[in-house]
Amino acid sequence: MLSLEPGRPMSTHLAASPQAYRESAVLTAPPERLVVMLYDGARRFLYQAAVTMRSGDVQTSHERLRRAEAIIDHLLATLDMSQGEIALQLESIYIFCQRLIGEARMKQDADKLDKVSELLGELRDAWDQVASAPQAARA
Repeated sequence: MLSLEPGRPMSTHLAASPQAYRESAVLTAPPERLVVMLYDGARRFLYQAAVTMRSGDVQTSHERLRRAEAIIDHLLATLDMSQGEIALQLESIYIFCQRLIGEARMKQDADKLDKVSELLGELRDAWDQVASAPQAARA
C-alpha cells in the first residue's frame, strides 16, 4: 500500500495516476463529451507544436503535429454523413485544418497552427454546449 507518511497508508483512489483518471473519464463519457476531449487534445498538441516550431525544435514540432493530425483524421473518419449539412460543413472544416497544418509544416509557420487551434476552439465550445445540455434536449 502507498503512503505519504511512514506508517500511514494512502487509499488506492488517491494513488491513481492521472493516466488512469483520463482513461476512466474517456470510458465513461458520453459521445458528445468525447468529441470535446478530442478537440482539447488536438488543441493541446497544436499549441505544443507551435511553441516548439517557434523555438526551432523541428523534430518535437513534427511529432506533436502528427498527434494533432491523428485526432483530426479520427474526427473526419467518424463523421456521420447521414446527418446532412452539418456533417458536410464539419468535413470541409477538418479538411481545411489538415491543409493548414500541412502548409505550417512545410513553411515552418506556427501562426497557421494558431489559426487551426482557434478554429477547433470554436468547434470545441459549440460541442461543449451540446455536451452540457440536458440529455432530453439532445434527443
